[in-house]
Amino acid sequence: MAKNLFNRYIWLVDTIHRNGKLSFKEINEKWIQTDFSEGKPLPLRTFHNHREAIQELFDINIECNKSTHEYYIEDVDQLSKGTLRNWLLNTFVVNNLINEKYKLQNRILLENVPSGQKYLLPIIEAMRDGKSISVEYQSFLKNMPELLEIEPYFVKLFKQRWYIIGYSVSHDMIRIYALDRIHNMHTTDKPFIFPENFIPEEYFRDCFGIIHGSGNTETVLLKVNTGQAKYFRELPLHNSQQEITNKSDYSIFRYKLKITFDLIQEILSHGATVEVISPESLRKRIKESIQQTENLYTL
Repeated sequence: MAKNLFNRYIWLVDTIHRNGKLSFKEINEKWIQTDFSEGKPLPLRTFHNHREAIQELFDINIECNKSTHEYYIEDVDQLSKGTLRNWLLNTFVVNNLINEKYKLQNRILLENVPSGQKYLLPIIEAMRDGKSISVEYQSFLKNMPELLEIEPYFVKLFKQRWYIIGYSVSHDMIRIYALDRIHNMHTTDKPFIFPENFIPEEYFRDCFGIIHGSGNTETVLLKVNTGQAKYFRELPLHNSQQEITNKSDYSIFRYKLKITFDLIQEILSHGATVEVISPESLRKRIKESIQQTENLYTL
């Protein structure tokens, strides 16, 4: 049910956004063509409930022009600026392909993100309501799940996995948990106050991936061959990326990052197309990892 609601919200925002403005009758005509409808019209009360939920969860306002009785997205230009809003609209295509019975369904191959199907919406609702959650969580390092109480601060998607970042009452510190390792969850009646000085974007500002890291931020220089550099320009490795050298056969990109396991794995994934120039400590760790891999294949 939670997954269907989430997809309905995405469908409604995208439908109005793509058409600019629609009357409730026109929205219903499009609704009835989807699998969500099951052949039944969208009740007006349900529509307004969806509008309220979208406003509360995603800060996207669906307003009504009282003179024409048409609905539109308020401040539509902001949809192209907000990270969450961008994700919401970009995700619609994937969600729609999964749920709709297109004739080309077997010719469109998608990446599965199973961790968001069961617990994502309840967690977002707990964030909205300022309620802590109780979860049975089993990390890969433990044989049995443990019961945890978490004050959910924010969620993050990385490499097909959703993560929740929040204050762990059980451990008295901010921790990161993968949703696909949650066995069971329910929202408690215990309220919490989101810290005014806590900025989720700042928490991962100098990090690549989902590991926060405790070390210092360092200047990282990567030498990337010409072919791979094109991909780096189109999809930057990190928002601190700057191209400081552009030669005929390579480019050098500069970053401000903490050295974490996620960063090392990402650099290694590019093979011989990427070389670490500095810092020397990162260059050494990459070299050691490559040598260990080489040893696996030594006869």
